Amino acid sequence: MNLAGRSLTDISDLSREEVVFLLAETKSLKMNSSRPTPLPAPGGRSVALLFFEPSTRTRTSFEMAAFRLGLRVLHLEASSSSAQKGETIYDTAKNVEALSPHGMVIRHSGSGIPLQISKLLKIPVINAGDGFHAHPTQALLDAFTIQEKFGNISGLNILIIGDIAHSRVARSNIALLRMLGAKIKVCGPPTLIPPLASELGVEVTDRLDENLASADVIMALRMQMERQSSFQIPSLKEYTTRFGITQERLNLIKKDAIILHPGPVNRGIEIMSVALRDPRCQIMEQVENGVLMRSVLLRELLGVAC
Repeated sequence: MNLAGRSLTDISDLSREEVVFLLAETKSLKMNSSRPTPLPAPGGRSVALLFFEPSTRTRTSFEMAAFRLGLRVLHLEASSSSAQKGETIYDTAKNVEALSPHGMVIRHSGSGIPLQISKLLKIPVINAGDGFHAHPTQALLDAFTIQEKFGNISGLNILIIGDIAHSRVARSNIALLRMLGAKIKVCGPPTLIPPLASELGVEVTDRLDENLASADVIMALRMQMERQSSFQIPSLKEYTTRFGITQERLNLIKKDAIILHPGPVNRGIEIMSVALRDPRCQIMEQVENGVLMRSVLLRELLGVAC
């Protein structure tokens, strides 16, 4: 399947067949990923990483993915860019394209920015997270982590907990996991559930304890305090009491279920330390799989042979 030259700004950019292909390629790469040194990239290929929001896992996993493929990395952060002098993101992107990278990875607080930039540039653009909108590479690595555990995603019960309204991770996961046949329920304070959430094809509830036992996958989301108003929840303590993954709630979760979190974890708020130590917690596997999935995406979209 040839994806070379394509951009990935949203899950809707991919067909179900293309998603299945990417998952299979990631599985194959994981089975043969013992190489400690980078592969040579033909023609000295390079990728530009433009990160205008803070990031640890996404940025470093793209860097490691590029390293594995032998790609040269041009890394630009907002604090060191001409955005500080008033340059628009569009002008920045065009100027970086003029340096002749073979693709661009963009993270930005503005919803829709990667899509708009992809229409301006002649090189592939990969969305590394934009505002409340989308985080397609996170959804793909989450789907791979789930498939790796269960073999098949179709028919699984997925419970996504927390700040759904501000979560690009939730939106992309809902789109992708529904595409693959999962049944999805979102759970959180009513003030943190987006209007008309049920139109996304998910069930909505604010009763966590009643829904844990039936879930195959529990995905806790970060409380995005920087995006919330001060009136959306009474307090973090109350949020944890009602929606945190505590020791008591671990006892309600199935023995063969898995617990996911996109990170960064607010330890003691969305999820307790005891839950992070639980063998059902797959957060480190998500991080590992993120490098593999992003390696496949860079390889396929930039046309890097290996």
